[in-house]
Amino acid sequence: MALLNESALRKVLATLSSIELSGGLRGIEKESLRVSVDGALSTRFHPQKLGSKLTHSEITTDYSEALLELITQPLSSSAELIDRLHDIHTFVYQGIGDEMLWATSMPCAVQDQNSIPIADYGSSNVGRMKHVYRHGLAWRYGRVMQAIAGVHFNYSVPESAWPALHAQEGSQLSLDSFISDRYFGLIRNFQRVGWLIPYLFGASPAICKSFTGGDPGQFEVFDSGTYFKPYATALRMSDIGYKNSQQANLGISYNSLDEYVAGLTRAIDTPAAEYEKFGVCVDGEYRQLNANVLQIENEYYSFIRPKQIAESGEKPTLALSRRGVRYVEVRALDVSVHDPAGVSEDALKFIEALLLYCLLSPSDPIDEAARQQIESNQTAVAINGRDPALVLHNGDQQITLREWGRELLAALQPICTSLDAAGEGGYGHALMLQMAKMEDAELTPSARILTDMRVREESFYQFALRRSKEWARYFTDQTLSADLTDEFTQRAKLSLRQQAELEAQPQVPFEQYLQNYFAQK
Repeated sequence: MALLNESALRKVLATLSSIELSGGLRGIEKESLRVSVDGALSTRFHPQKLGSKLTHSEITTDYSEALLELITQPLSSSAELIDRLHDIHTFVYQGIGDEMLWATSMPCAVQDQNSIPIADYGSSNVGRMKHVYRHGLAWRYGRVMQAIAGVHFNYSVPESAWPALHAQEGSQLSLDSFISDRYFGLIRNFQRVGWLIPYLFGASPAICKSFTGGDPGQFEVFDSGTYFKPYATALRMSDIGYKNSQQANLGISYNSLDEYVAGLTRAIDTPAAEYEKFGVCVDGEYRQLNANVLQIENEYYSFIRPKQIAESGEKPTLALSRRGVRYVEVRALDVSVHDPAGVSEDALKFIEALLLYCLLSPSDPIDEAARQQIESNQTAVAINGRDPALVLHNGDQQITLREWGRELLAALQPICTSLDAAGEGGYGHALMLQMAKMEDAELTPSARILTDMRVREESFYQFALRRSKEWARYFTDQTLSADLTDEFTQRAKLSLRQQAELEAQPQVPFEQYLQNYFAQK
């Protein structure tokens, strides 16, 4: 990615008011494992007090029955977003009894694959589809990988900025096509520089030995219960986590909306011999939705995704094709053990500024060689990001992480200044915090975790359990206003009624339901 020089950036910024630049919507999807007081994965069903995990818009589950996913509605203020996430956590703690939320991305005390319960969404066809999809993930990749938790940041460019950008560029595309085209440019640039996120915010430098079944593999021994990599930042984003090597050769292109949709559609429609051997429906029980390269779009793991809100039962690729890109989903954040809700306002403000920089900068297409370079950089930073000698590849150039990072962070200054002028503030401060980490890797979350473990002589399990208990006490000490308590309680009850009504409706045979779903064109 070529850096947009300061004069060119200021010229672009001059066409946008600070209000236009700062008015984007942002949301959080935060996953957390529900565990017992000793850190063991919960075997209890999703608590009814929290509502229906199928129909509740803010409190649901991801892969496992024990993997809570807390979702905020889109908001225009990062401060309000964090406040809402705190309120959701407080209500959750009122509903989970003597359990607590695990404070790190990487799970501990994993007995075996079968100890991770797959989420059950009820008897409706839409609920069965979600459940069978998760069974397919278990057959394909194993359940342990699916127990890893993360934080996803959703962001949409301010609607009022698009006409100004469209006019400035003199684009011949329709405004809707222009918006999708620029979102894909943003995505390509973020892929090029997204390695910044695991370096600055990665919080998984170590894992419990139970995660690998005791096999050290590529890791070093930290203590009797812990494997680690000395310079790791985000092992969650390495080959042991969501960087799924089995998907590395799919060749999904981000060069345009049409190419992206075509690539995903091809993967969903193409049989895979390695998955056919599992069978789809065996002895009347579904093992996966199909035996193709991807069951559905969500199976494709990526650093960042283009998103459009899908209507009920609508395939995500069709939603994109019909209505274009509405927002992006950044999937590179670990759960922050140093923040009660797992993510900080400073992190959100920094990522927003980085996304805007990626939007406003030129973005060349990504060919196969560039894609492999991007993958290599991301993996290198996840595993060895704090190595002072680490060299990354920027096109034909080799450059140290620190040198490239300094250049990128300096380039964000005008955007942060403009965002601060809009009123909420805090962007310049967030940037300064990241500049300090670039100068001193010991300030990064990953380094702080390892230092804490060494000083206290704790295994990763002991460290994560201690921090989980600290945040559990923090949230159980919180109180919600009467209005918020009533709101959350009524939303939970409504979601249970909605699921019951859905299940009471006539259901076509599940096989027919799947055929109808995948036949959508």
